[in-house]
Amino acid sequence: MELPDHATIANVWLDEIDVEGDEVDTRDEDMDDEEDVMEDDYDEDGDFDPDEEADLLAEEGLISESEIADIRADAETSRVLEEMATQAELTNASAESVVARSQALTAVIQRLMQARRGSIRVTNAGIPTLGVRTDGGNEEEDDDDDSAFLYSRWAPPKSAARFFQPLLQPVKAGLDLLSSGEFGSTDLSLRNLSGERASLARILRERELSNNPRTREELGRTYIPNSHGTIVGLYGANVYSGQFSADSSFFYTCSQDFMLHIYDTTAPPSGQIQRPSFPQQRYRRWGIDESEEHQTTMKTVKSMRGNPGSWTITDVDLSPDNERMIYSSITSTIYMARTRDPTDEEQIPLYFHDRIGRRLRTVGDDDGGFNIWSCRFSADGTEVVAGAGNKQDGILFVYDLNAQRRVLKITAHEDDINSCCWADTASGNVLISASDDTFVKVWDRRSLSGGKPSGVLVGHTEGITNVAPKGDGRYVISNGKDQGLRLWDLRKMRSSQEFEEMSRTHYGIPEWDYRSGVYRTPRYLAHPKDCSVMTFRGHTVLRTLIRCHFSPAATTGSSYVYSGSADGKIHIWSLDGRIVQVLDRAKALPISFDASSEAPPLTSRRSQSGVIVRDVSWHTSEPVLMSSAWAGSRMASSVARHEWKGFGRNGMTLEDVVEKEAMESTERTMPGAFTSAVRDVY
Repeated sequence: MELPDHATIANVWLDEIDVEGDEVDTRDEDMDDEEDVMEDDYDEDGDFDPDEEADLLAEEGLISESEIADIRADAETSRVLEEMATQAELTNASAESVVARSQALTAVIQRLMQARRGSIRVTNAGIPTLGVRTDGGNEEEDDDDDSAFLYSRWAPPKSAARFFQPLLQPVKAGLDLLSSGEFGSTDLSLRNLSGERASLARILRERELSNNPRTREELGRTYIPNSHGTIVGLYGANVYSGQFSADSSFFYTCSQDFMLHIYDTTAPPSGQIQRPSFPQQRYRRWGIDESEEHQTTMKTVKSMRGNPGSWTITDVDLSPDNERMIYSSITSTIYMARTRDPTDEEQIPLYFHDRIGRRLRTVGDDDGGFNIWSCRFSADGTEVVAGAGNKQDGILFVYDLNAQRRVLKITAHEDDINSCCWADTASGNVLISASDDTFVKVWDRRSLSGGKPSGVLVGHTEGITNVAPKGDGRYVISNGKDQGLRLWDLRKMRSSQEFEEMSRTHYGIPEWDYRSGVYRTPRYLAHPKDCSVMTFRGHTVLRTLIRCHFSPAATTGSSYVYSGSADGKIHIWSLDGRIVQVLDRAKALPISFDASSEAPPLTSRRSQSGVIVRDVSWHTSEPVLMSSAWAGSRMASSVARHEWKGFGRNGMTLEDVVEKEAMESTERTMPGAFTSAVRDVY
């Protein structure tokens, strides 16, 4: 059968598919979700295993023994060539080996697709550009078609860390930030510049010798969440956003089944698993795991069904007073609802599209011709900023809640705006937008003459998945599909005139789709006009719009940045560029785990393959993270709570933890007691 244009993924076309009794999925090209994976098709290292796939097909009677032998032979050739190709990609040694690997892998995938009663055709029009370009280069010479890219719906996202050397020494630009006084206590920053971790004994000794109690910032910088986590919520659909409220008294989520959940986080999760009832009508979409209903150990304040949009709820935000919630669902309308009353089901539509005469607009009326991806309340809760796209442009809006109308519309980008925010918490004048056109733009509402931005943040080479502010009107961070998290100083942005004079050359990977789950060798590490202050690497931004954030100002001085990752990890970086913590979400303990148990249950790594951490949130006053992760092969997900080890039991606070450690340290050093080395803490 003939597939629509949006079934095309990069250089791969799926054609002649005829699956008896099954419907071919032809989702819209704007959806940022990739095909779900099959966990049974991976080996213990999480890699796609053709041998195992062949065995499964044989058990189903879909292929003969001779076909199995052919698949295994091709798979063995592929494995050998893949090792050669990896080295070639990193050393620029041999383009021929990459092409040979492409042909071998193509043969494997073709056989498997044919066995599945389908076929796959991969073009071999050219040789991919190898190595990493750091100069300007010639775009026409570099813009080659890539025959080595193979799309497979079974493969989990591959870690992109292999393309970048781990940073072992602090970066001067980052050290300058830490010593500037703009990221918390300078004394605390200088103490950590050497990269040495203070032992608990040293911390306690310094505390005893000091007449001043330790500040919450000192405690917060010392006790960084370092546990792989315990599941506190299970869902039958993918969770797209999970965040604490501004005061961390609430935690809220939105998911692909158009459900929104709000939890009370003033107390730690209980040992009882709750199954809050859903509203009477619940929307079921393709792939949702109906066998895994909502379960949680958190206190549920409210669960509500959102109005159906397109594919999923993409973004949600809570008002500063925690009284209202807004969400976007890939339409031109945002909805707002009350948060505290579980019986209040009213959802107020905020229409962002143009009025059409005097025609009365109703719920479900969506004639705007654009899709909203991101939305945020202003600091005073009176306005909403929204980022959208209409397949040609990225559009930025502001809506006045008191006037109940749109008050600003800017054609801001040449592609969809995936994320937007307010630059500071003091005023609503400066807006930030981040787009698939690779640029972050800054807009000052006091000077919008000609519809031009106040400045442009240039540096990413691929589309931007998320932008997050520090809240001081100066610093923001962004996650890019170029596998980089960049930190920006708005005082160093490119002017609008500089931006207009720049070449519109694309510095990313030609014809690459990040939803494939495979990152290819980058041609450039950054845009030639890069003005970012720092770049943080090590995580993987594939399959979906991975989010990033600053650590809390009150407890850490915002001296860390952190992000989810498509390889199932949570990364925390110091501003000096070094990774200070990596948490493996695949090792999170099950929701049934009793925190008072001494021996945690063994977890199956195989059952956790393909985990994707989409969003992470850091508690504003406690050493606690909450991560929202997709469960790989199924359209299901979970939220996990990550603590500094030893924190959180019996409702302990930061101060309680310090007192507990002090008492234990004293007991260990008493005469006759067994003395052991005091472990370092983060």
